[in-house]
Amino acid sequence: MGVQQTLKALDDPIRREILGLLKKGRLSAGEIADQFDITGAAISRHLSVLKDADLVRDTREGKFIYYELNTSVLEEVLVWISDLKGE
Repeated sequence: MGVQQTLKALDDPIRREILGLLKKGRLSAGEIADQFDITGAAISRHLSVLKDADLVRDTREGKFIYYELNTSVLEEVLVWISDLKGE
């Protein structure tokens, strides 16, 4: 994934909050949606953007989809920022 797509995904405060929830461990889409006062469709769209940016991974278990953080992409962004700063 490109840095531009990752930064665009990180630009939204709801998506950043979703990532914050996932740093504690994997959650189902319903568990994530329960934390917000927006529609399930809106949460689904945010999760889709995060998944397209490879910031989260999903796993289907029966009728549930679980999401977890993909820290390798965040590490790549941090390396890019460090290189940009000359560190």
